Amino acid sequence: MQVSGSDLILERMMTLHPKVIDLTMDRVHRLLAKLGHPERSLPPVIHIAGTNGKGSTQAMIRAGLEAGGAKVHAYTSPHLARFHERIRLAGELISEPALTALLDECVAANGPDEITFFEITTCAAFLAFARTPADFTLLEVGLGGRLDATNVVDKPALTIITPVSIDHQQYLGETLPEIAGEKAGILKRGVPVIVGPQDPAGLEVIEAKAARLGAPVIAHGQHWHAFEERGRLVFQDENGLLDLPLPNLPGPFQIQNAGAAIAALRALRRDDAACEAAVSRAYWPARMQRLRQGPLVDSAPKVELWLDGGHNPAGGEAVAATLARMPARETHLICGMLNTKDVTGYMRPLAGQVTRLHAVSIPGEKNTLPAEETRDAALSAGIAAVTAPSVAEALAGIAAHSPEARVLICGSLYLAGSILRENG
Repeated sequence: MQVSGSDLILERMMTLHPKVIDLTMDRVHRLLAKLGHPERSLPPVIHIAGTNGKGSTQAMIRAGLEAGGAKVHAYTSPHLARFHERIRLAGELISEPALTALLDECVAANGPDEITFFEITTCAAFLAFARTPADFTLLEVGLGGRLDATNVVDKPALTIITPVSIDHQQYLGETLPEIAGEKAGILKRGVPVIVGPQDPAGLEVIEAKAARLGAPVIAHGQHWHAFEERGRLVFQDENGLLDLPLPNLPGPFQIQNAGAAIAALRALRRDDAACEAAVSRAYWPARMQRLRQGPLVDSAPKVELWLDGGHNPAGGEAVAATLARMPARETHLICGMLNTKDVTGYMRPLAGQVTRLHAVSIPGEKNTLPAEETRDAALSAGIAAVTAPSVAEALAGIAAHSPEARVLICGSLYLAGSILRENG
């Protein structure tokens, strides 16, 4: 892949702080002040936190808003194939010239001061959003919420907390209530919050924080319900019932992501057509995505090839639930994971759904778990497992013995990104 000007600047930005993650707000506030406080000039903000489902929920909200003619900014992370995916300006991915100019401006304003990669690139996104007219800004939290670089908007239009589960314990706390408390850090005084399905211990923390701030709660199971009935999505809240198509994003877990998105659209006073567009037009890569082109597909044309970037126990449960609903077929996983994740916890729900796991290391990722350790974790979770030198070689081996198998490449968004760069 050709190296662009923005790639060189982004690489230099990685050296501006000795740590990749260092949760504090001081550096972000400092740089935003030097940039003239662009965070104070954003179009109305919908701020989304949670452990799982943030990206899919954001994609559905964007699809619903744009169907009604709204211009929507969107910020998400991490990217899969190119950094430009993180910043969408009024519906379009940021251009290379615009990104390069913004990054240069932020590096110059920051000077010699320490700042993390995520912090300075978030400031660049805010600068772009403030300068480009739009009707809404969708902000996805990077990590946690309370101390996340996106949490600088004093009065968003709406906040959303998708399901909270155990992940990133080294930064957010060891228990679910602690993690929920960090996610609830995005709540703002008087601003409504849409709450997706939660463990009761997490919901209690979120509701208590909302009560202290006078933030109206619109919670799953209390104020809105979403479920599948006769091959349709049924959504119900105090405004009535909607009978909609099932989400075009695959997987039973997308029912509740769609519910949160519809609840958000209703809170924003969007019409039924917007709600239908949310579930029928959303696109979000590497979430049970069927691969239909590229060298991998060409090398095994009869294999049913899928890609998913889930990487924590809740992600494993979601993948397992999706596989359980698919037509019966011999199913293999090609799995690569980071050494910071609960690998066995991710794999345990999958044990009853797969024939074999083929463990790989993630190419070019310094925090990859070695393939041998991924294999051992799979074995301990009750999954037959072997190692492979690469995804391509694992797929070739599967196709040689089972040419019509279902193969899911999974375990990490970083692995998913490496696949999409060549097969997207």
